[in-house]
Amino acid sequence: MTHHATSFDWLTGYIPDLPTPFNDKGGIDEAAFARLCERQIAAGARALLVGETSGENSTLEPAERKQLVRAAVEIARRRVRVIAGAGSNATERAVTFAQAAQAAGADAIMSVVPYYNKPMPSGIAAHFRAVVAATRLPVILHDIPSRTVRGLSDDTLVELAGSPQFAGLRDGSGDIIRLTQLRSRLPAGFRLLTGDDTTSLAYLAAGGHGCISAVANVAPDLCAAVYKNFQRGRLQPARYLHQRLVPLAMLLERDHPAAMKLALSLLDLMRPTVRLPIVQLDAAAKAEIARAMADIADEYLDMAQAADDRGASEVAPMPEAWPRFSIKPATTARPI
Repeated sequence: MTHHATSFDWLTGYIPDLPTPFNDKGGIDEAAFARLCERQIAAGARALLVGETSGENSTLEPAERKQLVRAAVEIARRRVRVIAGAGSNATERAVTFAQAAQAAGADAIMSVVPYYNKPMPSGIAAHFRAVVAATRLPVILHDIPSRTVRGLSDDTLVELAGSPQFAGLRDGSGDIIRLTQLRSRLPAGFRLLTGDDTTSLAYLAAGGHGCISAVANVAPDLCAAVYKNFQRGRLQPARYLHQRLVPLAMLLERDHPAAMKLALSLLDLMRPTVRLPIVQLDAAAKAEIARAMADIADEYLDMAQAADDRGASEVAPMPEAWPRFSIKPATTARPI
């Protein structure tokens, strides 16, 4: 198998799929966006994904997409890479978005399988070839059959991965067996990332490189701790920390991205404002999110104190196994 000439080693760990904050007039809240970016950089994220699924890309105007990328590039100042969501179900539009992302300074783009149109595999391949031919940026493929109806077949993926400009795959299928079957068929430098937070640790254990994550927006330090413990062979603390994330991750997935925006508003990082046809959560769902966040924070504090009292433990063999945790929401959702 041909090796990629360019290294994409930075496509690793938990990479946040950032939401797009809106201000009281409905435009992009750049101050809140800067807070979100800086928080991820401080937690050690290797890259920021903007204007994709969590970013409500289907409701963003072309000028807003470019605005987000430019803002992220200016904030990052080359400390991390910036990946721009550039997908569309119309090939010409996807090409235009890719070129605009390049002009705005993005380091890579993510392009989703065309949705709604239900193209055949040869049409999907032709779509992505047109995108990659229109830009010099690396292209990360996004396969999420639950949203696109048609998925990216393994054969089509292997065919496309032969081009070194295709950097990797964001796999939203949640199928870990697929990963084990694909690895030997893909170039050594091609990066495999899950889009499913609930199975992210199992995906890493099966040979994946990382996770394009929603829950990392809410708990970046905890996600970083899961990955660091896994890398260092500390499987028990990695597993424990990941299990603490799963209930919140499931809630975020259920009403995405409204639930994530509510969680971040509880942390005073942004407004929970979304764009139609997405609407804000009802009172019961808000309370669920707040409780899940409080449970994580309380559990962390209890276990960190216990580990500190013992000096070492079977759960946290070294103090650095625990993240600098920053979730401190109210126990019930505050009025929005």
